[in-house]
Amino acid sequence: MKETGGTIMDYRVLLYYNYTTIADPETFAKEHLAFCQELGIKGRILVAPEGINGTLSGTKAATDQYMAMMLADQRFKDTYFKIDESEGHAFKKLFVRPRSELVALNLDEDVDPRQLTGNYLEPQAFKQALLDEETVVIDARNDYEYDLGHFRGAIRPEIHNFRELPAWIRENKEQLMDKKIVTYCTGGIRCEKFSGWLLREGYEDVAQLHGGIAAYGKNAETKGELWDGKMYVFDERISVEINQVDKTIVGKEWFDGTPCERYINCSNPECNRQMLVSEENEAKYLGACSLACAKHVKNRYVKKHSLTEGERLERLAIIEKQ
Repeated sequence: MKETGGTIMDYRVLLYYNYTTIADPETFAKEHLAFCQELGIKGRILVAPEGINGTLSGTKAATDQYMAMMLADQRFKDTYFKIDESEGHAFKKLFVRPRSELVALNLDEDVDPRQLTGNYLEPQAFKQALLDEETVVIDARNDYEYDLGHFRGAIRPEIHNFRELPAWIRENKEQLMDKKIVTYCTGGIRCEKFSGWLLREGYEDVAQLHGGIAAYGKNAETKGELWDGKMYVFDERISVEINQVDKTIVGKEWFDGTPCERYINCSNPECNRQMLVSEENEAKYLGACSLACAKHVKNRYVKKHSLTEGERLERLAIIEKQ
């Protein structure tokens, strides 16, 4: 056990993937679920004919057992686990689900990263690429992930879902073709397919950050340098620190544009927009992104905080005056 700031860190969060053949994903998922339940692990694991992708949390003993079991399986013997220490579980539940593919680019002809993918750059080489004015660095994540944190100088594609990325690339082909391209994502899995797709589209010089942002932040030499903000993660933590050298905040508060790294979902369940909002403005605007969402009959903020009808109307009146 390690103590950080007086807190005992007896849990871990594992992030990993492996493109490998799984002949019967449904049966594998059922058996894998039972194994994880025995270990007391929580998280989200996807299983497809093309491989496995997981983010999970558990005690150090449980995660040691999990990694040992995975690495002992010939299909997963070369799995690269990104490890974060944690005060407790980063997930509330456990899901192990079969899927047709691990990440969705929605291509007419899928890309097999085992056959076609961009060159791997280790963190030190990736850092040099960031400093190279002749290199175009593309963030392969969603817009809300980029807005919380990103590598300095990286391009922000106007996409809200990974599957929108190919269309954006084609729309900007004239500016990107014949350039040296380097791409990155959280743990590397999206870049495996995206970089392969770029090569298939005719881009000749394509590379990707090996292990993703998560590996870059843990690297003893780079120490997360040239990363601004925080890295978005798909668990209860929402975000984690990456830059150990010269941290800056790039996130902007939804309402007033001030520096902010606190993500919430709009309180209107039919909207659910992710936005960076301070605690003060969350209360002021009933946790909503707009007046229409604040007025929604199923506003979750109103229910969560047990606001009376009078209190709700009073806050709405204040919002309407602005």
